[in-house]
Amino acid sequence: MAELVSKKWAKALIELVQEDENISKENVLSDLKSVAETFENSKELSDVISNPSVSTEEKQIVICKLFQERVLPIVYNFLFALNLKKRINLISEIVDEFEQELEKLKNIVRVNITSAIDLSDERKSEIKSRLAEKLHKDIKVSWGVDTDIIAGLIFNINDTVVDNSIKHKLDKLCENIIRA
Repeated sequence: MAELVSKKWAKALIELVQEDENISKENVLSDLKSVAETFENSKELSDVISNPSVSTEEKQIVICKLFQERVLPIVYNFLFALNLKKRINLISEIVDEFEQELEKLKNIVRVNITSAIDLSDERKSEIKSRLAEKLHKDIKVSWGVDTDIIAGLIFNINDTVVDNSIKHKLDKLCENIIRA
């Protein structure tokens, strides 16, 4: 549920930012990250924001004092709206969704690649280039190592898993032998 709500708010903000070409999407993202970081780094602030006994008006005063002079007006107004709708506690999730929406606009896709061994930087660069060429997108790669896969690579692209590991192939072979 929170993910759906966060997606809606992030999409609404990205649409607002796109309407004004004088507003940098990257600066909006930077301000949003700064706000989320402020919330995460202050237990007191998080407690106030998440406390239902603190009124919306009191929360607005806190938000005003902390962010009105620190962030872009569009970001401040967004925080104001989030607070009014009692969604300010979702700021971290909204920031993540906003960043993903921005990446879509820029034709960037996130990919998690798992290998059996730690690959050299040269090999990583080669794999990243070939994958970007195949997907026709710029990619952000997160690398992982899992010795259990024996050899090969596992790609996780937008929740789609492409498993080219030896372990996966052996598991499939065993399944086929058992069925036969």
